[in-house]
Amino acid sequence: MALQEFKSNKLRTFLSLLGVTFGIFCIISVLATINSMEAAIQNDIKSLGTKSIFIDKWEYRQESNYPWWKFIKRPDPKFKELVLLKETVPEMAGAAYIISDNSTMEFGNDLLTGLNYYGVTEDFASIEHVEVDEGRYLQQVDFDRGSDNIVIGYSLASQLFGKPERALSKVVRLKGEKPAVIIGVIKKQGQSLMNMWDYDHSIVMSSGFLKQMTREENAHPRIIVEGNERVGIPELKDELTGAMRSIHRLSPRQEDDYALNDIESFSKFMDSIFSNIDIGGWAIAALSLVVGMFGVANIMFVTVKERTSQIGLKKAIGAKRSTILAEFLLESAFLCIIGGLIGLTGVFILTQIFSLVFSFRVFIPGGIIALAIGICMVVGILAGILPAISAARLDPVVAIRTY
Repeated sequence: MALQEFKSNKLRTFLSLLGVTFGIFCIISVLATINSMEAAIQNDIKSLGTKSIFIDKWEYRQESNYPWWKFIKRPDPKFKELVLLKETVPEMAGAAYIISDNSTMEFGNDLLTGLNYYGVTEDFASIEHVEVDEGRYLQQVDFDRGSDNIVIGYSLASQLFGKPERALSKVVRLKGEKPAVIIGVIKKQGQSLMNMWDYDHSIVMSSGFLKQMTREENAHPRIIVEGNERVGIPELKDELTGAMRSIHRLSPRQEDDYALNDIESFSKFMDSIFSNIDIGGWAIAALSLVVGMFGVANIMFVTVKERTSQIGLKKAIGAKRSTILAEFLLESAFLCIIGGLIGLTGVFILTQIFSLVFSFRVFIPGGIIALAIGICMVVGILAGILPAISAARLDPVVAIRTY
């Protein structure tokens, strides 16, 4: 009977579906985009290592009003501090010293600009999970001697040599003057939202080799520490705090002149940000759904008015109030579910477009699909409850007289 009513009143059905479809489309598209973005960012953060701590002069997440000029006055981390930390903090599973720069790479007449240079020490590959697709990674002799061997990103190798494997043993020029030999190509990383390391467009070399091309103090030096499996981040930070204060010879009254940036805290901080974005998204999208709900309610009141004589006839032959109530509630809920399914289809098409445009994959989690169906049922019941009650309370004699 509900389907027959929908077919016989196509324009009315279309207007009712439009409100619910638009409401569900808004809610699910907002939630799907936010969830996809959060998942992409959390994956990027986890790629830095869930048990990693970055020792730097800068706070990566500044919550206080700490003056920026105090950060500038702080000393840069030094390689000798890495050596001392390895000697005094047994809770570390590994530690690496990193300096970085941004410049060019030349091969023949080809020139690539805006490339990331990373000068690293031995433990960097194990901490940051650098995987080599072609050739090999840097060996201990490369770090000891500061050799001119380098490992480049997959995209760089493809752009310069067509196929990544052709890059091996080629001699390129860095910064327009320094020759370097390609010994390996990093496994393709693909697009990411935050591009934490962006290996595809990077060159990894020993820190000793990069020091030959750039001043260490201008290369954003920092130390990455990874804790072992037996120690948690808070305990590791406590040990590092004691060790760093001792290395910097700070008195008990002096404040820290370094920052310990742990990835776990940064991940939780991003969770709190997306929780607030979720609330805002719900508030905006729910407004559209409320408008759609009132549209369905109005349509259902009109439907009850048109079918008053039918309701009276049904009651006259024995239909109970609960039967009439269930009939209109079912029709309202069914209408909203159809609108929700159309809205979900629209969101699915939108996610495919967004996945091509954005640097991360947009998807609809299964939980959100179930949530959408549940919302449609609730909205259908709320939108149809008053019209259904008014229909169930009609006096059969009065209702039949509307013929």
